[in-house]
Amino acid sequence: MADKPSRALILYGDGLARFIHPSHAHLHSLASTANCGFLSLPNAPPSESEDDRTVREFAVLVDAFETLNKNGQFSSEVKSQKSSLIPNMSERFMGMKAAILSNNSGLKSFGEKLGFNVLNLNGLFGNSNTPPVSSIDNLASKLLSLLGFQEGKVMESNQFDLVILHVGSGENLNANSGNDVEFLNALLGAIMSIAKPGTELGSRLLLSLVMSYGSVSKADEPGLSILSTKYEKNPNLSALFPNQSYTMRGERQRNDVRQYGPMLFAQYQYAVTRKDMVETFSFEEFKECSGNLTIPADRLLHEIAFKLWKAPKYGA
Repeated sequence: MADKPSRALILYGDGLARFIHPSHAHLHSLASTANCGFLSLPNAPPSESEDDRTVREFAVLVDAFETLNKNGQFSSEVKSQKSSLIPNMSERFMGMKAAILSNNSGLKSFGEKLGFNVLNLNGLFGNSNTPPVSSIDNLASKLLSLLGFQEGKVMESNQFDLVILHVGSGENLNANSGNDVEFLNALLGAIMSIAKPGTELGSRLLLSLVMSYGSVSKADEPGLSILSTKYEKNPNLSALFPNQSYTMRGERQRNDVRQYGPMLFAQYQYAVTRKDMVETFSFEEFKECSGNLTIPADRLLHEIAFKLWKAPKYGA
């Protein structure tokens, strides 16, 4: 653990995992130095719209799934604006100051109810929806400045402890999801060039990349299964395999775990996170070589909050 609290930036590529290509060098570079793994999700309700899926999966990611009903819709308390019934981020995590940047209206509304400071992603690009390549470095600097990192230095005061940048499949920057991944790849490269290992900034920034598959179905299961290879080869012996930790919540077994189509995540902070054997940001590589294997998506924020000194230790 670091001798000072980290400040966290999460780049969240919503529905973009299937568009990752070997040419996305910065994504693979991060994976090769980071601690990687899967984030398991609950099953989607039937006839779920894309907007509802976006909100539901984000709710799971920030451990606020209880604010939604069984159909994945806003609960009556959330719909009626009774925000006092929903503990906000500051109350849940020892005064944490958190912001989310997105162009998804449903996600922004939901984030606001959870106590996030909601910032408009396009507002950082002026009047253009799609940032030119020349502005990527500027955007990286702006994101880091929200965390109190300026000109390569760590300021004593910071506006936020946690910043989440949400880039959705085709909705934020343009209609081409592949270009959204190109944007994330370029932005990640710009951030990594500023937060170099061994620098003061690099030693305080906890950088996480989360990429989801968006809507998935049983047809996707064979290629995106998170079940262990031993289990897949011997399904008839499943009773002999112990319950994996991602299928448990405390001492109770989770009743609704989707065994395929997880989120992929890579997390890096110089001298804090432990590198695993992953070399590329890919499902196959994570399944065979990642250090975290699979954890429930609703536990990630707790692990991050611990490194920000905003939560007790989670896990081993």
